[in-house]
Amino acid sequence: MKQPQDAAGITHVTVSYPRRILAVLGALVVAVVILAVGQDLWSLLVVLDLRTTPAMPWAAPAMLVVLALLWAYMRGKGWPQSTSEARRRGLRAFVVTPAIFAEALLAGVFGIIALSGLWIVGTQLIKMSPNAIPNPAGYPALTVAVLLLTSIVAAPFSEEPAFRGYLQTTLERYFAPVTAVAVSSLFFMLAHVTQGVFIPKMVVYYLAGALFGTIAFKTKSILPGIAVHVVADATFFLFVWPFDAARPQVWTTGPDAWFWVHVAQALIFGALTVIALRRLGRARGARSNPNLAAI
Repeated sequence: MKQPQDAAGITHVTVSYPRRILAVLGALVVAVVILAVGQDLWSLLVVLDLRTTPAMPWAAPAMLVVLALLWAYMRGKGWPQSTSEARRRGLRAFVVTPAIFAEALLAGVFGIIALSGLWIVGTQLIKMSPNAIPNPAGYPALTVAVLLLTSIVAAPFSEEPAFRGYLQTTLERYFAPVTAVAVSSLFFMLAHVTQGVFIPKMVVYYLAGALFGTIAFKTKSILPGIAVHVVADATFFLFVWPFDAARPQVWTTGPDAWFWVHVAQALIFGALTVIALRRLGRARGARSNPNLAAI
């Protein structure tokens, strides 16, 4: 009997738990490979660029070529052709209507504001090592700007296919949507433990994964989530992480007015995010054409 499919072409099947676990592990391996190409390779290119020819940011165009080739393959190009359709469906980079895209972006922006407030509150409650951001001193401003811009783009275009594409679509095939989003968010959080195992950081990364995962599930596409992820990375790279080391600890200085402003920011925009996501969940006809994929 043919198994039912959802609007994104995901076939929902009922199999034993060992087979489910094996399928998820396979999808996790695919996600790790995508991250290795999209993240680890990028880090290596940046290090090589800054050590050899810092005046020429060649790592940026090289990485864009790598991402373009990676996306072409995930969209079904290349060998073997027998997996072409599965790769395209697993990527889930389907075009959505402008209205759905706008609603998803609004929900995502609310979420980013809430999470940035939560991050700042967390850094003032618990002493944490700041996220590693390259020191621009000694490097040409153009090189720093180009490499930073590429970093802001590289993560969403690799992490969204990895976690909300191949991994989450597999989870959605065998488990309830809430479980699928929760598990993909857990792996997204674990992928960032290299930035320090601190409870506030892990909570924010998990909630960010839940935000991106919910958007992907409700729009049946990773494209809106990629846009939200780009905005999130730009926000944290430029306006949050550079100032973490200088933030006072409330246990030594006491909470100032800005601390309570950020508490209110996290709570108010967190509530707005939930409302916006529920509104997005009521939308129908999210994709303009189920056979279209991202360029």
